[in-house]
Amino acid sequence: MIVTIDGPAGAGKSSIAHQVASQLAFEFLDTGALYRAATLAAIRADIDLEDAEGLAELVGSLELSWQDRTIRLAGEDVSQQIRTPEVTKSIRFLADVPAVRAQLSQIQRDIAAGRDIVTEGRDQGAEVFPHAECKIFLTASPVERAKRRMRQLADSGRYVSLEEVLSAQNQRDLEDRMRDVGRLRAAEDAVVVNTDGMLPEEVLQQIVSLVRSRIESP
Repeated sequence: MIVTIDGPAGAGKSSIAHQVASQLAFEFLDTGALYRAATLAAIRADIDLEDAEGLAELVGSLELSWQDRTIRLAGEDVSQQIRTPEVTKSIRFLADVPAVRAQLSQIQRDIAAGRDIVTEGRDQGAEVFPHAECKIFLTASPVERAKRRMRQLADSGRYVSLEEVLSAQNQRDLEDRMRDVGRLRAAEDAVVVNTDGMLPEEVLQQIVSLVRSRIESP
């Protein structure tokens, strides 16, 4: 079974996806790790990140695998190397190329084939896994999401005002909705879960119950 959890930044989909996978003994597919690994490969190959055709050609030749939360590039474990600031700031160049996104989406489908897996992102249910058995769109009000982000930043020693966080978040929401490819949207058959006023454990149990109901349905 494939479970997709999409939603805007700050909705908590990444942490919830990990917890859902753990509670149901499903695997978790880190789609971002695939984009990071492809970005790392482009940097190593010294490809001009503005060269869409060159990036697409490179990605088409890559050997990427995902197993036990480990990303491998041509057999090399690059789980740590993909987390560098250089990779992080360069991902957008690949993510915005339609041909690259199509190839990485197919790699995600190949990885998920025959597995019980939970995946999260912006368009997993609408584009990458349109036939997923359980699709969830996790959301919350802009202010609620901004407050959560502000608390996360404070926990890491960064103190930013709610207004600043909300402004940056609103800009990202707009950009995510207006993207030419991979834009943020709920699949038509997704269950929308608004987490305003809910504790994390309540969100987890609601989603786990949704998945289990799909498992049990004929």
